[in-house]
Amino acid sequence: MRTLIDVVTDAKARGVAVGHFNISDSEGFKAVTEVAKELGLPVIIGVSEGERDFIGLDEVVAMVKAEKDLGHEVYLNADHTYSVEKAKLAIDRGVDSVIIDAADKTFEDNVRMTKEIVDYARSTRPEVLVEAELGFIGKSSNLLENVPEGVSEETQTKPEEAQQFVLATGIHMLAPSVGNVHGIVKSGEPKLNIERIQAIANTVNIPLVLHGGSGNKPEEFLAAIRAGVSIIHINTELRVAYKEGIKEGINIDEVAPYKFMAEGVKQMKAVVKEKLELFNSK
Repeated sequence: MRTLIDVVTDAKARGVAVGHFNISDSEGFKAVTEVAKELGLPVIIGVSEGERDFIGLDEVVAMVKAEKDLGHEVYLNADHTYSVEKAKLAIDRGVDSVIIDAADKTFEDNVRMTKEIVDYARSTRPEVLVEAELGFIGKSSNLLENVPEGVSEETQTKPEEAQQFVLATGIHMLAPSVGNVHGIVKSGEPKLNIERIQAIANTVNIPLVLHGGSGNKPEEFLAAIRAGVSIIHINTELRVAYKEGIKEGINIDEVAPYKFMAEGVKQMKAVVKEKLELFNSK
């Protein structure tokens, strides 16, 4: 079984991207992993602090381990972790990667928190990848009326800052601000800054991660991958599909949860299939 760094390094070399999909329950897990297995592609399951509080960190670790034991390339990321303590806990419990998110703090505080987690991972579980964010892209994975306050072209990640940050922290992967935002903006999703992605990729020479992928156009994803993005996060689109599917499911004369929830799983699977096929095309 390949490690996550093997998978990401291979994707980077081949000019494709690994799909990262957030889930908060077993239905979401089922939707993501079944499609990945059908397509024969590796996939990353993401659980933010709130999501892993809901599903249970130990529970989702066990679910991922069960898939790995069957030979499936399913990996677990502790997404958007805002404290050093919770990041260390996730590492201890068995995740494959962790994101320490201090993007809304000062550059110095972001470096300090990130380096502490990098050092901790190396001393306890060296195979764990540590990712950090540099540049603010909002925090809400919801449907938004407008671009979040504080997200603008002026606040996008600068290549020289990215290089300084990577050298100071020793992170394995970087999530920059490059026109992306968390959530889906109803008034229109901002365009990705492909030139900025390319400039950062050329400067830091580590895999880049695109957060807030929900709502962006297929051609933007492909351009971002060509420019240096190796992992793409999808969350809000899955949530919307899940909700719409459940609404359809409960309109039928059925009380068995596994039957009326099945429509939610079906609609999530359609999103996952579309994205995985796109991210792995050239």
